[in-house]
Amino acid sequence: MKKIIYIFCFSLFVCSACNKMLVEDVRSQVTGDYLNTTQGWQEGVNGVYGTLKNVFTGIEDNGIIPQITVFGTDTYTNGFDGGFKMINFYNSDLNPRTPVIRTNWNNLYIAINACNAIVDRAVNVTGLSGTLKNTRLAEVRFIRAEYYFLLVQLWGPVPLSLRETQSIITDATRAPVKDVYDSVITDLNFAIENLPVTASNYGRVTKPAAENLLANVYLARATSEAKQPDDYSKAADLAKGVINNYSFKLLDDFGKVFEQGAGEKNAEVIWSIQSNKEIISNGLGNSMHLYFLMKYDDLPGMQRDVANGRPYARFKPTNFVLNDLFDRQLDSRYTKSFKRVFYCNKPGTYTINGNSVNLKTGDTALYLADREYTPSELSQIKYNVWPPSKQNERVFPTLTKFLDPERKDINDQPGSRDLLFSRLAETYLTAAEALLMSGHPDEAADYINVVRRRAAVTGSTPAETEANRQAMEITSAQLDIDFILDERARELLGEGTRWLDLTRTGKLVDRVKKYNPVAAANIQPFHVLRPIPQEQIDRTSGEFKQNDGY
Repeated sequence: MKKIIYIFCFSLFVCSACNKMLVEDVRSQVTGDYLNTTQGWQEGVNGVYGTLKNVFTGIEDNGIIPQITVFGTDTYTNGFDGGFKMINFYNSDLNPRTPVIRTNWNNLYIAINACNAIVDRAVNVTGLSGTLKNTRLAEVRFIRAEYYFLLVQLWGPVPLSLRETQSIITDATRAPVKDVYDSVITDLNFAIENLPVTASNYGRVTKPAAENLLANVYLARATSEAKQPDDYSKAADLAKGVINNYSFKLLDDFGKVFEQGAGEKNAEVIWSIQSNKEIISNGLGNSMHLYFLMKYDDLPGMQRDVANGRPYARFKPTNFVLNDLFDRQLDSRYTKSFKRVFYCNKPGTYTINGNSVNLKTGDTALYLADREYTPSELSQIKYNVWPPSKQNERVFPTLTKFLDPERKDINDQPGSRDLLFSRLAETYLTAAEALLMSGHPDEAADYINVVRRRAAVTGSTPAETEANRQAMEITSAQLDIDFILDERARELLGEGTRWLDLTRTGKLVDRVKKYNPVAAANIQPFHVLRPIPQEQIDRTSGEFKQNDGY
């Protein structure tokens, strides 16, 4: 195991069954002995769920999403602010000492050790039925599998430990990619065998969530050095099983999937990582609401408010996303993914387009246009218009999927939204990719068309809507891996899959060079893996090889 791992200690959380939700309520810092008790072990299981927010959506250096898995791809380039630009620049600042790389590596292994402690201590717990104990073990092994799955995709061969570490270890070694994948698959098969179809408390892991993750694991392994001949067929079968064997369904309206509150718990969601509005128990929460916002609060008629969000302006959509990716006449996902109109919340008199304009609360203050305007046209408009040529690192369409207007304060960093970790639309796309790569393009097109039909613009009549849906359909002759990547971009924009999608398919360098001019100058083939933190190498007594290029 790795030397960076610390003596096991993590916050306890309790589960409230009264509202059938997994409620994370901080209790204390735990000692090892408490985990050997029935109550302590169960609360430790819930504590493992608490690690998810720190790993995935924590603030700044904490958080795989979006800092490491969205940024620096063909879909997102840098905004004007923030300390993560090296991820997009692919320059010498992206190195083994980069804090965001080191912190996320450490967070993953600390979280894994929490999982290992629960697995190891299970033998000491006697006050639970065998079924319930195995269910809780399955939940923890699912989470451990996800952590190792991330590690092997991001860093390649990594230290593999499945036992609790209670002291500093110095003899770390990098396990082969095959061994890491084997461990992940073993954990997920155990999870599938022991998890229920539906959770007793919303937020707990379920059997279909494990099957869905395993489908993605086989899909990724199929292009790795550990690939097996049947990886694609296994991925396809598992994905189709999740689609066909359970009650999940695509919502009729793509935009409804991301509605805050009840909309987060909809029929399309297979599993989500929960946050809440309680400051103490929410921890780092879901910080995704911070990063995709433009700097609206220094423009005429606008000031920062809760509804429009705290604008970190870190990540800007590439011109490929804004101008080329979507057929806006047929595909509703562009309109439903981006906020392009801002309404005045700071009334006053401003000079706009050469005119003195009195803006009242609720008036249109800013419009991010999708075409150029002539000076004559602009002179007649009583609000700020930013055509494509004027949009820049500060002003750009805002991704709406993660907006969090239920935060209590304009400067709140932790958000309260659930992270939709897996949803059915992605499962359809996983099935399509696996089917295409295993030689079944016709069937692959059928699965991708389900997603595309849902995305069609609603017409003024049912006949017009159906015509749009038919126009969105593709044939197998149109289907290749680049089309699937485009479709994944349209559907999953910003959701934390993009860098992994591009590296899995061998397209990272080509598509970044093609669609992300800022990143194109420096990206190299070795960037398909992240650098091993220098801290890890320095604290290991034996040889610990760095990834090539770093």
